[in-house]
Amino acid sequence: MGTSACIRKAPKARRPTRGRGATSVLLVGALGFAALSGCDSGKERPAGQRGATESAAPGTGRFTVAGTGDFLLHEPITKQAAADARARDKKGFDFTPMLAQLKPYIGKADLGVCHVETPLAPPSGPFEGYPMFSSPPQIADAIRGLGYDTCSTASNHSLDQGEPGVRRTIDDLNRVDVRHAGTALSPEQAKQINLMTVKGVKVAQLSYTYGTNGISAPGGKTWLVNTPINPDRVLSDAARAKQAGAEVVILSLHWGTEYQHAATPEQRRLARTLLASNNVDLIIGCHAHVVQPFEQINGKWVVYGMGNQVANPTANEQTTHEGLIAWLTFTRDAQKRWRAQPAFVPTLVTAGPPIRLRTLGKNSGSQATVDRTTKVVRSLGYNVPIASPPK
Repeated sequence: MGTSACIRKAPKARRPTRGRGATSVLLVGALGFAALSGCDSGKERPAGQRGATESAAPGTGRFTVAGTGDFLLHEPITKQAAADARARDKKGFDFTPMLAQLKPYIGKADLGVCHVETPLAPPSGPFEGYPMFSSPPQIADAIRGLGYDTCSTASNHSLDQGEPGVRRTIDDLNRVDVRHAGTALSPEQAKQINLMTVKGVKVAQLSYTYGTNGISAPGGKTWLVNTPINPDRVLSDAARAKQAGAEVVILSLHWGTEYQHAATPEQRRLARTLLASNNVDLIIGCHAHVVQPFEQINGKWVVYGMGNQVANPTANEQTTHEGLIAWLTFTRDAQKRWRAQPAFVPTLVTAGPPIRLRTLGKNSGSQATVDRTTKVVRSLGYNVPIASPPK
């Protein structure tokens, strides 16, 4: 059954920069429903900061993926964004100055992947922090401006604001033309596969969370968020993604134990189960709010936890201010399979004032953070290097 006509205008074309090579399309599941976030009857169209010269033929070379941790917008973070907006004679919130050091990495990756942990609010609010988040929608504009292409949205906070929060989050990501996976507004949308073309390679992102803090889906609408992380369902979805043409399938999993650097036995068992399948090529994790290790399983990688990308820098636990950019370079092996070589970039949210996220290289200061992050990343015995700034 073919795709139905789109019911939403395609976003305006954007100026290509740096010749980045991804285009994206949301492919439907077995029932063939139209994509919410623009589909042009299933045709590919530019998405992200993309050059127009990349081929859509099967990929034969290499591509890079940059994944980051939780965008967790506590009240001090939103207050800083409001102050930064005022300083630039803007209304509302401006998260760009706080997050600017991400752009040299995310903007240079062929595929930038973020995690929107908290639901977005109406433009006029109300805005709430912990425990029932309702975050300023301007974070979507910052995500787009930093160069992210797709975001996972399945988290334990997905239902903090019920169905309206899910809808607003999806609508705001659509507004800025950032792809997303993990939440949906109908059973049909929940079956869709987020499939993107990255330098000629078809890459799918799937997103799931362990739970929603005990909040039940309103009205039995279980399709609103992909939960729990049922391995049979995940593997079925991954198989559908491969059948739809994906050469690489990335799983974004919201899992683990908060504030614990070690991957739990359950995380490791689940990673082994999922990476045993030829339909799963990479796992990147969030939720613990601290960095967790990298592990290679069946020739493929799992990044158990990328820490907080941005969160309250006044918390008592120092390591919740620390995160990382997972930098994966995909190439084909001798059997023509796509395999990743991992690296990472330590990050740190500094309390200031002003609050700022810093990316930390090998000799960039904050050596204690670099050393802690490196120790955790390598704690399962893999000598994953710190990434050099991309050229």
